[in-house]
Amino acid sequence: QIQLVESGGGSVQSGGSLRLTCESHGYIYRRNCLAWFREVPGKEREGVAAADTDGKITYAESLKGRFTISRDWSTASLQMNSLTPEDTARYYCAMGEGWCPRSITPLPSYYEFPLWGQGTQVTVTS
Repeated sequence: QIQLVESGGGSVQSGGSLRLTCESHGYIYRRNCLAWFREVPGKEREGVAAADTDGKITYAESLKGRFTISRDWSTASLQMNSLTPEDTARYYCAMGEGWCPRSITPLPSYYEFPLWGQGTQVTVTS
């Protein structure tokens, strides 16, 4: 059974940076996509970034340049710079089997992420 554990969330002032980490434990799909999503109560969940075992990386267009995803076999990190209060959300790590989809936002209807972590809260204050 695969477990995903996020860490690195917290509170930061506007303009600051945070680095989130997702560790996967247990049996890991030979080919997999690790992705970050974020969710704000009352709003639709948003894909942030994704990276697969083949080295393909995709970002939400609106976050390119500020957010950077990196990964090794079992861990994915999300470096977030120039944070604004609009980045306040609960950030979740997810794993899908196979390659990452071409787009993380919007996420194609054919692609599923069956494995999710518990999330880590990011709060950006002005």
